[in-house]
Amino acid sequence: MTRLSVNINKIALLRNSRGSNIPNVVQFALDCERYGAQGITIHPRQDERHIRKTDVYTLKKVVKTEFNIEGYPSDDFLKMVLEVKPHQCTLVPDAPGQLTSDHGWDAITHKDFLKNIINPLKSADIRVSLFIDPVNEQIKAAQEAGADRIEFYTGPYAHEFYTDKEKAIKPFVESATYCHQIGIGINAGHDLNLDNLQYFKQHIPNLLEVSIGHALVRDCLYYGLENTIGLYLRQLAD
Repeated sequence: MTRLSVNINKIALLRNSRGSNIPNVVQFALDCERYGAQGITIHPRQDERHIRKTDVYTLKKVVKTEFNIEGYPSDDFLKMVLEVKPHQCTLVPDAPGQLTSDHGWDAITHKDFLKNIINPLKSADIRVSLFIDPVNEQIKAAQEAGADRIEFYTGPYAHEFYTDKEKAIKPFVESATYCHQIGIGINAGHDLNLDNLQYFKQHIPNLLEVSIGHALVRDCLYYGLENTIGLYLRQLAD
């Protein structure tokens, strides 16, 4: 089964725009779980433009499904993750102030840097995933650095899906097969939605988890949260 982890950053962004606690980020996370989501993802950034540091600690106390914290491994980020001890930490190569994640790690160049970060996380029993493009050499380097999983950056797939979905999915299929051969787990995320998710799921063997936020929150405006969670879960059904 491929697990659905809901990224709630956009809910925090909406809350922060008015300086109040509406919508309530914690309640939204709990409702996602209640309606069937199998995980909650957050991506705190240094400027706290959406998820705040206080949210991280509060959510850890209440999230009952898998808790996944994404982010660039700054000293402050790593300190927080080691204190909170989520089930999974997904490391992304975001620059400070970056609008959104838009590429995977160069795990070959930064292998030693990543290894020094991953080791203490794994020592704390935190599963580690690296945000990676579908390039086999990068996936191998991610494994050598100690990652338990990779998370495919699926932005290029989503962009090309509407013009040539077979071409769009091809590099991910090839790299997913390679992942299975070398024994590293597969997650995926970025711009997956109700149009392209099922096709991706059907063609990627051993897909363990998808993290979806922006599109899912958009769909909530039209379909409501409970119905939207159900729609996404149906796309992931075997």
